[in-house]
Amino acid sequence: MKKAPITLLAVAAAFALTLSGCAGSGGGDNSSAAAGPAELPQGDEISTTADPKLTELLPEDITKAGKINVAVDIPFPPMAMYDDNNRAIGFDPELARLLGQKLGIDVSLNKQAFDSVIPSLQAGKNDIIMSGMNDTEEREATLSFVAYTHGGFAIAVKSGNPKKITTQQDLCGKTVSVQKATIQGELLRAMDCGITVMELPSDLDAQTALRAGKSDAYSADAVVTEYVVATTDDGKAFDIVRDPENPAGFNPVYSGIGILKGDTELVEAVKQALQALIDDGSYAKVLERNHIGAYAVESAEVNQATAK
Repeated sequence: MKKAPITLLAVAAAFALTLSGCAGSGGGDNSSAAAGPAELPQGDEISTTADPKLTELLPEDITKAGKINVAVDIPFPPMAMYDDNNRAIGFDPELARLLGQKLGIDVSLNKQAFDSVIPSLQAGKNDIIMSGMNDTEEREATLSFVAYTHGGFAIAVKSGNPKKITTQQDLCGKTVSVQKATIQGELLRAMDCGITVMELPSDLDAQTALRAGKSDAYSADAVVTEYVVATTDDGKAFDIVRDPENPAGFNPVYSGIGILKGDTELVEAVKQALQALIDDGSYAKVLERNHIGAYAVESAEVNQATAK
């Protein structure tokens, strides 16, 4: 990946210094970031430029705060992880920085356990969720979603596939580990065929359960599962179940940026900013940078789970 021009990063940094909010990665659940350098792309991360017309769309409370507080579950690779310098990287943090640049405002990336990201918005501790969250009808009762990926979920098994799981139906009567509060648990229970759904606090816990033989399979979004299978023990720990009838994963759904339904101005600002990133090509670059280009959306749309 080519490095962003130094001049562009310098301009972005100078612009960010005029903003009233500064941020870094949060130190734990529900924690706000301590004051520090503004969250901007670094090194070979993708960069963009601000659009003053989009800045004008931001609600007054966000403008006064000088930043958008972003709830993100870390680690959840390739959506979010830490590099060797404890910097948040991956699709969600990098796209969040791009959105901040395009909107001309800082972002604060606040680590938040996945099952508490929605309560953190309701409590006013965060403004948006960027954590690979699937858009569902149930969640749309509380949130509006600006879609940023479209794909299904995938199944991983121990290397060699000792349980001979080749399709979704082969999970019947088996134990499947998943992260708590994810759509995979809901979909597996809905199959109603004797699947024991083992819900665990983090995605890493769900992977560990499979490695330890406590579950027969592990399931997560396809983009996450592909990454886990490819990188764990240099690809030797797990196999992915490839069903030829479901090449993009099982039950494809939209995932996106979650915002409280009442925050209509913020929804519109984020939607238009994402569309601008799609149009200028930076959205596609950050997808490819994180190896999930196959799951791109063509345009920024809201609430695709209930769209007609």
